Amino acid sequence: MRNGTVRHLLLAAVFAVFSVGLTGCDYWPPALQAQIEQLQAEAHSATAERAKLQAQVGDATKMKDELQARVDDLARSNRDLSAKVTGLEQALVSEKEKVAHLAKAASKSAAKPVAAKTAAKSSVKKVDKKKTAQVTTKKRA
Repeated sequence: MRNGTVRHLLLAAVFAVFSVGLTGCDYWPPALQAQIEQLQAEAHSATAERAKLQAQVGDATKMKDELQARVDDLARSNRDLSAKVTGLEQALVSEKEKVAHLAKAASKSAAKPVAAKTAAKSSVKKVDKKKTAQVTTKKRA
């Protein structure tokens, strides 16, 4: 019977070792407990810092999107204004060419009749001056 009791005791010991191994040990040495608490605090602060950084990244992304939209609007208006300036420059060049052409035509056609017109006008003016001189002398007499 002695063999039976030893077996029972041995089985009870093996069962106790396995049960302790499966359930784990609730005892933590104080130094290990302090390290665990420190790591948990660092993990918590890292999580808080990560959340703060994610909020800053979100704000920066919103700001970037707003600025990009503004840049796009300004680029679009710049293109429109550049097109208008180009059109106005072309219109100015064509108007200058028209004015130069009209000035050349006017100077060619005006050079010949101007001399004839000035001669006719001066003779008319001389006649008018003579008539007015005669009229004024008659009135005086």
